[in-house]
Amino acid sequence: MESKKLLEADMSTPKYESMNGGLPDDDDELLDIATEIATETASTTSAGSNQPFLESSTNILDSSEETMLEFGQYDDFHTIDWVRDISRDRLRHKQISRKSKESCWDLIKGTHDAWSGWLCVLFVGMAAGLFAGIVDIGASWMSDLKEGICPEAFWLNKEQCCWGSNDTTFDDRSCSQWLTWSQLFGIHTENAGTYILDYIIYVLWALSFSMIAVFLVRTLAPYACGSGIPEIKTILSGFIIRGYLGKWTLIIKSVCMMLAVSAGLSLGKEGPLVHVACCIGNFFSYLFPKYGRNEAKKREILSAASAAGVSVAFGAPIGGVLFSLEEVSYYFPLKTMWRSFFCALVAAFILRSINPFGNSHLVKFYVEYNTPWFFFELLPFILLGVFGGLYGAFFNKFNLKWCRFRKKTRMGLFPIAEVMIVTFITALLAFPNPYTRENTSVLIQRLFKDCGPVDDSDLCDYNATYAPNLNNRRNPYGEAGTGVQNAMWQLFLALILKGILTIFTFGMKVPAGLFIPSMAVGAIAGRLIGTGVEQLAFNFPDWILFDEACAGGQRCVTPGLYAMVGAAAALGGVTRMTVSLVVIMFELTGGLQYIIPIMAAVMTSKWVGDAFGKEGIYDAHIHLNGYPFLDAKEEFKHTTIAADIMRPRRGDPPLVVIEQDNMTVEELETLLQEEDYNGFPVVVSKETQLLVGFVLRRDLSLALDEARKAQDGVVSNSRVYFTTHVPGPLDVGPKPLKLKKMLDQSPFTITDQTPMEVVIDMFRKLGLRQCLVTHKGRLLGIATRKDVRKHIATLANQDPVSVQFH
Repeated sequence: MESKKLLEADMSTPKYESMNGGLPDDDDELLDIATEIATETASTTSAGSNQPFLESSTNILDSSEETMLEFGQYDDFHTIDWVRDISRDRLRHKQISRKSKESCWDLIKGTHDAWSGWLCVLFVGMAAGLFAGIVDIGASWMSDLKEGICPEAFWLNKEQCCWGSNDTTFDDRSCSQWLTWSQLFGIHTENAGTYILDYIIYVLWALSFSMIAVFLVRTLAPYACGSGIPEIKTILSGFIIRGYLGKWTLIIKSVCMMLAVSAGLSLGKEGPLVHVACCIGNFFSYLFPKYGRNEAKKREILSAASAAGVSVAFGAPIGGVLFSLEEVSYYFPLKTMWRSFFCALVAAFILRSINPFGNSHLVKFYVEYNTPWFFFELLPFILLGVFGGLYGAFFNKFNLKWCRFRKKTRMGLFPIAEVMIVTFITALLAFPNPYTRENTSVLIQRLFKDCGPVDDSDLCDYNATYAPNLNNRRNPYGEAGTGVQNAMWQLFLALILKGILTIFTFGMKVPAGLFIPSMAVGAIAGRLIGTGVEQLAFNFPDWILFDEACAGGQRCVTPGLYAMVGAAAALGGVTRMTVSLVVIMFELTGGLQYIIPIMAAVMTSKWVGDAFGKEGIYDAHIHLNGYPFLDAKEEFKHTTIAADIMRPRRGDPPLVVIEQDNMTVEELETLLQEEDYNGFPVVVSKETQLLVGFVLRRDLSLALDEARKAQDGVVSNSRVYFTTHVPGPLDVGPKPLKLKKMLDQSPFTITDQTPMEVVIDMFRKLGLRQCLVTHKGRLLGIATRKDVRKHIATLANQDPVSVQFH
């Protein structure tokens, strides 16, 4: 509740942002600054010297690790200071390098520190692959549990159960080893009674799974809901959300994503796997102080973990690295790319070793096509791209409207009831249609699959009866039979149902990914268009489009390829991913020859989608939730200046400042008690407002406390100096306290006339939390990341009050 009250306050003021601008580089021992100041007397060396503290003081705290934690911690819902944390790591590295020359043990410790990053991502990749394998196996088993069970081995899903069947054929729908619930109750004749019984049990299982999932999320881990990718993007940009990557979130999300997928809801587990992988990365980072105690360095591990999450979600290690680079990561140096690749590789290897799908591949819908694509097919591929862009714009618009409605009405107070109602409607409408009844991943696998000579599914029901080149087996190409025609109508209804239900499902209080539902919608549309083009080519082979490619009645169209291209187009339209999506789909199919159709569809999808709004679904949800995220892809086209966003504004109370040599210990302690700002500008005097530097609240409080405890003669009326020299005789009055080393003498500053596009670039590229605004050296105010976000929202005719963390 306290955090919520803080967030509901005016967060555009300096109170919201943890205001620090980085410490000067000439402090040799950052970890001992607070102790040094506390034990420093008026006659010690100047604050600006480079003399190490170990040489100038003998009263040093031994608990340097605790001091490091003090300097590394940030409050909840605050933004980290990238510059300061990177500077801290640089100083720590210098200290380790210096000590490594003193003894063999220190050399070993230094070597371990150098390899700790690779060791950490190794553990993350192994754990991510293990978790993904468990989730895949559990979700597959529970999904099939809604329809029946394997009596001889209840822990097997339908496919695994039927592997041991003696049936000569298996159409992926039934076998003698697998019993439906009506058959288990002794009813073996198919009639209306058995259909209704299976229908009721299907709905009851779905309601049970979703009820358990939403109850666990609401009671044990509220952060386990949703896909997590918008929050991961915000965290990687430097925002602190305590508990979002915690161990309870990891456990509950891993369990509940299996339950939510098994309930038959229109969602997927691939997006939540990125969140799970980042939780794993956060856990292992604390085993290595280099990352656990430095928020900026920790984000390197989280970037690698997000790559591992996509790697195990799609079986695409390279696509995972590109996804981390293109979509989620904010700070991505070259070494992070190498470690991300290594982490994704390890995760994929572990998942491949587990082999959760039993097909020697990393994903359930891995396919390979033997027929090449032809030039005339570029036109339907581009049409699929247009469909993907239109669907993405449609979905993003109405999903955001529904989420806003949920936030603004009393419906948001009853998340359990919402989940149960949506689950009931989904199960009720999904069961009659075989393509919506089955697990969405199985549906995508079926749509991607190319028809073979022994396929008996409706999608492969062609009227051709024999083929000499196939040993007189049924030719999987010809005029569409009744099965194909029925399948087309069922797929069309499935397209409408999944497209609408996903709007209401994404954003509920259960783990809900968006990759699989979007791909399913696109795959259905692609299969419909692909089958249509196939029939045109079969019935009109003399058309100029088909004249060369389809000459002689040979097969020239692969409907499964259209499903794959449509899946990429729809997912691209919703998320606006480009390069990473193409690579992911390429790794799914295993063939380079289809990369041009995928690229054409994805680019068309993005262009069409951008015509209706440039935000993908994840960026839109970031703005909907008011996270302080500055997207590097956004363009600022206005002509405002820094003075338009700085605080205080005209009529506001003046900015709280500290004078460099005119305040006592008691006055500073009173200031810390009365004001809850996280940092204070230091000026020459309140009259001149000439800027000297910036001091953090945490550092100032720590220094005053240590001075009271460790330094004799420091009393309430001791004068505090942020200068190098103390004016006047030192033996008159109480002993002064020098805090020059605590002062950041080079905070980031801008003038009041700085163009806003420059200000925004500084916040984006430097990862700033605040800038001090000056005019001819005089302090005018402060501009925070929140002020920048509010200003952008105001110019975009949005409600600036909504720019806060909900």
